[in-house]
Amino acid sequence: MSAPGTIHVGYRHLYVHVPFCARRCSYCDFSIAVRKQVPWRAFADSVEAELRLRGASQSCDVLSTLYLGGGTPSRLGGEGVERLFEQLHRHVRLHAHAEVTLEANPEDVSVDAVAAWRRAGVNRVSLGVQSFDDRVLSWMHRVHDAATAVRAVDTLRAGGIDAMSLDLIFAAPSALERDWSGDISRLLALAPDHISLYGLTIEPHTPLGRWHARGEVEEAPEELYERQFLESHERLRAAGFEHYEVSNFAKPGRRARHNSAYWQSVPYLGIGPSAHGFDGSERRWNQAALASWETALIAGLDPVGGSETLTGQNREAEMVYLGLRTIDGLELREGEEARVATWRRQGWIESVVGTAGSHIRCTASGWLRLDALAADLTALRSRS
Repeated sequence: MSAPGTIHVGYRHLYVHVPFCARRCSYCDFSIAVRKQVPWRAFADSVEAELRLRGASQSCDVLSTLYLGGGTPSRLGGEGVERLFEQLHRHVRLHAHAEVTLEANPEDVSVDAVAAWRRAGVNRVSLGVQSFDDRVLSWMHRVHDAATAVRAVDTLRAGGIDAMSLDLIFAAPSALERDWSGDISRLLALAPDHISLYGLTIEPHTPLGRWHARGEVEEAPEELYERQFLESHERLRAAGFEHYEVSNFAKPGRRARHNSAYWQSVPYLGIGPSAHGFDGSERRWNQAALASWETALIAGLDPVGGSETLTGQNREAEMVYLGLRTIDGLELREGEEARVATWRRQGWIESVVGTAGSHIRCTASGWLRLDALAADLTALRSRS
């Protein structure tokens, strides 16, 4: 990303990383800051300082999407979110029909908080439910229980936020004896318009990673991962959801517009500790630690942690991977149909109906092999 003073005009998507959490979940390796008391005033002021440093008032067009991710943005509370939006509005303008998403945990959702979020401009919430089994939630180090998640959905709807995405994590260790089918049933009973499902992965520098290293936890076998993923695909599609990206399902017309911009490789501005941004040719990421990010801004310095200018090879690899991870698919080039013929016979890809040429997309079974398929096709293109 360019140095301060160099303006790239045209961002229509803004991501703000809010790092605060009540507790680190057992599986989490994100950049977070565990705080009992969230310093929301200081954080909002630091966000405003970075927006000013990045020249956001000149580099951003009217925003189509704004996404507050984390961490747990709902930890800012109602007053903190309102303060943050006050600072944002000093530098950016939102389209009248912009998608404005706040990530939230169920324990932070209250009548007063929802009212404040609505006043600030939030019109969509991504709720981190993760499971409806209290035993599993406790093992994950989640603060809420299943009943709190259900109440949070009701409170959001009563407060006027109907657009919501519910997140669940699948492929928990077999020893937990989790009822995944029951979780899907309870999820569908809440009738969200968007669902995100993520397979549990073991990262080394997490509580789960340490448990695994000590032999206290075994990773879920591939068979369980595959079975739960495919069951989710079948049941959610039968319930009227479109499986439009490897981890995401939406009712018609309810795809996540902000995340879809990422998958289309559209430029976006990223603000906050560890936030990434993309200007069309270069990726930039900020320092991960909250204190380092804030200290740099207080000193008037750029809190950038690193950057990468995309080469033609990088772009090719991204185009293949991003194309295969969504149902929009990928256009094959001359000579590639023979290479993917085995994939087609195995049922891993299918043709995209109504498109010209050889346009393919992954099936659910293909998505289970996404990394390998993308790497194979990228390697072929690199030799041509």
